[in-house]
Amino acid sequence: MSGEKSVGIIGGGAWGTALASMLAMRDGEALLWARDTEIVQDINTNHQNRKYLNSLNLPTGLKATNNIADVCSRDIVLCVTPAQSFATLAQELSQVLPDQTQLILCAKGIDRRSGDFLNEIAGRVFGSERIAALSGPSFAHDVAKGLPTAVSCAASTFDRAKDLSKRLSAPNFRIYATDDIIGVEAGGALKNVLALAVGVVRGLELGASAEAALIARGFAEMSKLTIALGGRAETLSGLSGLGDLVLTCSSPQSRNFSYGMAMANGKTLSNLPLAEGAHTASQALAIARSHNISTPIIEAVNQVLVGDLSACDAVHQLMSRPLRDETST
Repeated sequence: MSGEKSVGIIGGGAWGTALASMLAMRDGEALLWARDTEIVQDINTNHQNRKYLNSLNLPTGLKATNNIADVCSRDIVLCVTPAQSFATLAQELSQVLPDQTQLILCAKGIDRRSGDFLNEIAGRVFGSERIAALSGPSFAHDVAKGLPTAVSCAASTFDRAKDLSKRLSAPNFRIYATDDIIGVEAGGALKNVLALAVGVVRGLELGASAEAALIARGFAEMSKLTIALGGRAETLSGLSGLGDLVLTCSSPQSRNFSYGMAMANGKTLSNLPLAEGAHTASQALAIARSHNISTPIIEAVNQVLVGDLSACDAVHQLMSRPLRDETST
């Protein structure tokens, strides 16, 4: 691999800009691609991304471009576009991404059309040996400000994951390596669905005790599904599983948590920022049913999303389920 600065970022949203900012603080430069011309101009002229990061000042070494080929010329590319648009983007990238370039997936979700995780889509297009996933408890504003953050990097082999972790880590951005890409991606996607549920509980003002119970029982559901998919339990107990779940379920900074609060209060959802959990919920339920796994929280979230239950009725349904052994399915 070439020099430490040879990293490009695809995606001009909050998370993509935050990662680019972190790399620019570390290296003195970073190159980000965004489709939105206004974002490119804002970053290059004002050193801000006011659309997604308010008035936060970005490093002057961070540059943006509308030409995706410029970013793809680097030997590591972080792909930080929404999960639901990745399949289309992958086809676009296949025309310009050099064969030796490593592609790091940084979005969290399941494609609602195919039911595939992003590493499965990318593996078919580019080959699994070039794919890795970056995930963990990380708010974009924290990373963009240079606040301490720790995440996981998963690749097809532990040696590749370890090498990429070294290449991408920064003084305040610590990356732990693993070869469990299924566990990392499943944890990152499924926790979004559970954050919707905890957001509902917060919106209904049911108290911290109810939120803690929902996080614990939700983690049990997430773990069962991930293990059924081939992920490892220890991965779910780490940063990309439990760590990300706790963060996402703790603050309105989380889009999914805020979306759940809006669901509870009957607010119009169409005007809210993208919440990947709303797209992932139906796929998570399909996975559960295909493996005959009981996931009452995920099922309740789906019923609220499609309008079959109100938020209050969903909570009542969960609380009135028959009592059973805590470890039973």
